[in-house]
Amino acid sequence: MVSEGELAPDFELPSHTDERIRLSSFRNKMNVVLCFYPKNHMWGCPSKKVFEQAKSVVDNYERIKQLDAEVFGISVDTMESHKKFAKEYRIPYRLLSDVDKKICGEYAGLNVFGLAKRTTFIIDRQGVITKIFRDIEPARHGEEIVAALSSIAKMA
Repeated sequence: MVSEGELAPDFELPSHTDERIRLSSFRNKMNVVLCFYPKNHMWGCPSKKVFEQAKSVVDNYERIKQLDAEVFGISVDTMESHKKFAKEYRIPYRLLSDVDKKICGEYAGLNVFGLAKRTTFIIDRQGVITKIFRDIEPARHGEEIVAALSSIAKMA
């Protein structure tokens, strides 16, 4: 797994908007937020956390964009699942599909069910991981992202 202070490993994944997203294409242009999460539609408590986290990020999305950052949600879900989830919950940022679990495993790690662990990475314009959130409070996570990006802006 990767650590704070490291250069973020490059990858390319398909998005629910039918684009292929390459992380390195944002280098020297803008900050990037990678939000790894287990699955779009789950049962019980994990499902509630996925929706709370997505809502928190959506509610803070404009503030995140104002801090010159692009957000991506990443899970092992298929593109069809991502398209349905994005439409159903009005997700304004792109959802990336990692069905082979390589990127989820490299960045966030996988749980016992082979799903991505709930982890968010803040990557600065130079491609360096400046903050990793592993213990995420889903309902407040959008605000945590804004605070981390604000701290990058102050250092620039």
